[in-house]
Amino acid sequence: MLRLLIAAMMLMASLSAAAADPAAVKRGQAVVDEWCRDCHVREGEKLTADMAPPYSMIVGIEGRDRAWFEAFLKADHFPMTTFRLFDHEKADVVEWLLDLQKRQEK
Repeated sequence: MLRLLIAAMMLMASLSAAAADPAAVKRGQAVVDEWCRDCHVREGEKLTADMAPPYSMIVGIEGRDRAWFEAFLKADHFPMTTFRLFDHEKADVVEWLLDLQKRQEK
């Protein structure tokens, strides 16, 4: 009985972790639109040497999960660090990226 209870709790925790907070996703998109879109190629545009890749390419790479995005946004990546994001903004961007990733998988 205890094993069943533990298994149910683990399942609920994984489901709640997988469900994106719509408000966080919306805030993340706003941060991306304000600070990131000038340097990242928009969908359908040609990737050039002076532009960062489109988000669809970034989230489509194997192994890009919550931990990877969080670690990436904590580290300095020039010239990205020109725009310093607050921790709550980084968390919202991660939610937006994960939501985009999930939408692409469909």
